[in-house]
Amino acid sequence: MSSEHQSDSEDADESQDRPDSGSVSDVEDDIAPVASPLPPPPTMTAESGSEERPERSSTSPASDEREPCCQPPAAVPQAGSGGDSSTDSRRGTSLFSWLQRRTIRRGVFVDPARDNFRTMTSLYCSMNPAVESVNLSTQTHGAVFNLEYSPDGSVLTVACEQTEVLLFDPISSRHIKTLTEAHEDCVNNIRFLDNRLFATCSDDTTIALWDLRKLNSKVCSLHGHASWVKNIEYDTNTRLLVTSGFDGNVITWDTNRFTEDGCPHKKFFHTRYLMRMRLTPDCSKMLISTSSGYLLILHDLDLTQSLEVGSYRMLRARRTPLSSDGGTSASRSAGTPRQGNDSSKIHPHREGLSPRNSLEVLTPEIPGERDRGNCITSLQLHPKGWATLIRCSSNMDDQEWTCVYEFQEGAPTRPLVSPRCSLRLTHYIEEANVGRGYIKELCFSPDGRLICSPYGYGVRLLAFDESCGELADCLPVQTSCLREIRSIYSHSDVVLTTKFSPTHCQLASGCLSGRVALYQPKF
Repeated sequence: MSSEHQSDSEDADESQDRPDSGSVSDVEDDIAPVASPLPPPPTMTAESGSEERPERSSTSPASDEREPCCQPPAAVPQAGSGGDSSTDSRRGTSLFSWLQRRTIRRGVFVDPARDNFRTMTSLYCSMNPAVESVNLSTQTHGAVFNLEYSPDGSVLTVACEQTEVLLFDPISSRHIKTLTEAHEDCVNNIRFLDNRLFATCSDDTTIALWDLRKLNSKVCSLHGHASWVKNIEYDTNTRLLVTSGFDGNVITWDTNRFTEDGCPHKKFFHTRYLMRMRLTPDCSKMLISTSSGYLLILHDLDLTQSLEVGSYRMLRARRTPLSSDGGTSASRSAGTPRQGNDSSKIHPHREGLSPRNSLEVLTPEIPGERDRGNCITSLQLHPKGWATLIRCSSNMDDQEWTCVYEFQEGAPTRPLVSPRCSLRLTHYIEEANVGRGYIKELCFSPDGRLICSPYGYGVRLLAFDESCGELADCLPVQTSCLREIRSIYSHSDVVLTTKFSPTHCQLASGCLSGRVALYQPKF
């Protein structure tokens, strides 16, 4: 799919660069005479140089005479084919495909999607701090830990260190509301369930539900975690709220039956050293990152089941060394150095459980750091579910990296002798080691073509290639570096979190001193 898509892109780019003089000589290399019953190409008169076109029947596929580029291509006869009906059929099919390709990709016609790509690339490259950025008082609010837009882009919410949540109009930068004492400790994460209902979580071990139409009080408070709650996800299929915390627990909450006293909940999963938990856009997988460098993937996710945590030997599972091309190594010697990703597949049906929620344990390797451990601090997912984005640091906390891992198709669902890893490292880049000990939250743009990464006292816009192409169009054969499109420095302290607007060409970032900066295109 990606190779065909890429070839179309190259054809489109070539046609844009080619001057259109309107003469037959400009396109005669692309057009050749076609045998009957197709009409011959136009000829030129010696006196005026104008075209003489023969009359065409109403059934001619090339009846549009406005553009020379719409002439049919040459029919190249195959050896020994003669002039049989099968040859004519092939010519007709080829002609139709050629005309369709010319109409959509070339000439005066422009593919709207590809034209939009060029427009968005120009907009991204012109990002600058907005004239009126939101400024927060450090003494009142403290550091900004998380930013979240409502799905319709009308509200920007800010999770603050000092127990408060702030709401702003992102277009006018107007302050809407401050939820004072939203929690009794740091507010860590915000998640919108729809355009009006959102949830917040805190170091006070609770989750709170809020309604934009009635912000004077919480809808309800949820109690169930034993330690700091750091992450909130939402399964749109089952309407289950999913939270994770430093107690190692992943808990599901049935929002279909919530009351002022809370809503039914159950412990879904548990692992040591849990840092972040995410659901893929289609909610078919759950990814969990740990401070010990493990990345866990639950395949064929079913949140309605209760998992018997004791049956998962997660961190003691055998790991299969993978070769650099993503395949498994034939040697299982203990002395074989690890390459690529180390993975193991733990299948619940082997432990007497349901075949759903099969667990894969990965140890993502960082180029140049294969002999050292690392901590996965930030975890995000591509908006189309193609890849996962992580930010990790060395155990000595002296280096940081941003890495993109593509989801491999056809991950095995049954135990194999040498199961293939479900993730492949495609892109990476080394980050500035500023603000040690703090988690820096990255984000994808809504179209998935750009990554915004906190970079010291500013942000970096990173892409898969220099033209901000889609990941599916520019997957490298070997691991390559992310391309830096733009760096913007607008803070006086370490940037901790970033977020793209889902509806507008806007970006927000928050820093340790409590300031939120908005970025918009400026020409």
